[in-house]
Amino acid sequence: MKRFMTICQIEFFLFLREFFGCFFTLVFPTMMLVLFGSIYGNEPFSPGEPLGMMDLSVPAYATMVIGVTGLMAFPLTLAGYKEKKIYKRFDATPVGKKTVILAQTTINLLMTLIGIAILLAAGILLYRIQILGSFLPICVSILLSTGAMFSMGFLFTAVARDAKITNLLCYLFYFVMLFLSGATIPDQLFPESVKAAASFLPMTYAVDLMQGAFAGDGLLQHGKELMVLSVLTALFILVGAACYRRKDWS
Repeated sequence: MKRFMTICQIEFFLFLREFFGCFFTLVFPTMMLVLFGSIYGNEPFSPGEPLGMMDLSVPAYATMVIGVTGLMAFPLTLAGYKEKKIYKRFDATPVGKKTVILAQTTINLLMTLIGIAILLAAGILLYRIQILGSFLPICVSILLSTGAMFSMGFLFTAVARDAKITNLLCYLFYFVMLFLSGATIPDQLFPESVKAAASFLPMTYAVDLMQGAFAGDGLLQHGKELMVLSVLTALFILVGAACYRRKDWS
């Protein structure tokens, strides 16, 4: 355990040194909150709605945090370590590459939770957002959304030939999902054709599940989202693991 905690500490400081991941996990979502909050405030999207714009936007921005760590920070670090033969060096020590990968997963999950906590604190302090959901549904929605995004990033590192291809896949899918899933722009503003295209994106279901959980919906009310995210997580992990068995880690 002491060895694992030491590796986690090192990975934590390496994460903080990486500007892109650190900024878009801890700072950018709060900037989005302040920007759109200054424009719309926390007024309801339409008359009679019980929840305001920021009440719905904060869970969506939380999904943005999950997307940054799951589709950018974690897979790009994994691909970079592999291409630079860092895992080969660790395999020559008692630590082994599995301990390092587990530490990277742990730190990225921790930074995800910290980023969401900062975002929620800003929403409560600045716009008095309502969190009507109970603890368990919110935790399940966060963990399941995180699992789907992390496993998707893991799959990209498994199928990509090198770090450049991994970068391309991660950037492409992240920014497509960021703007079409409802994570930044409310999907109520989308035409039906865009909504139909967005239904093929995993982050769309993560946004819907997160918004429902924070709004007080029970998990059973979002059975479709739970099923889709669970199936995709299992599928991405299985396919990724199968691809990695054929890869040369040395």
